[in-house]
Amino acid sequence: MKALMMHFMLFAATLTAADVTGTWKAALKGQAGTMKRTFVFNQDGTKLTGKTTSDRWGKSEIKNGKIEGDNLSFTITLAFEFGAVEVSVTGKVQGNAIAMVAALQGSTVEFTAQRTP
Repeated sequence: MKALMMHFMLFAATLTAADVTGTWKAALKGQAGTMKRTFVFNQDGTKLTGKTTSDRWGKSEIKNGKIEGDNLSFTITLAFEFGAVEVSVTGKVQGNAIAMVAALQGSTVEFTAQRTP
């Protein structure tokens, strides 16, 4: 009975998960100016994969991605001249926007991605 209840809860969570499949664009304003980033998400139930491209740091694969309800999380790796750095991203889907927070080496940056048609 306990296993059946757990399967039902997982099924219900999958049904209510926001659908983020598609292309989303964001612009992050910082000390060095504005950086543009495009996310292309692929969603399979609660699993989130895809790619992201930045006008400054090139392409990255979306890894460890998941979506539960309106909340998502994933990691990307940025390649710099001195080496690679992992960035953890969390977000909350709000219709055609995702409010995101990127965490990198103890610092965070907030930005919003908009769904593109």
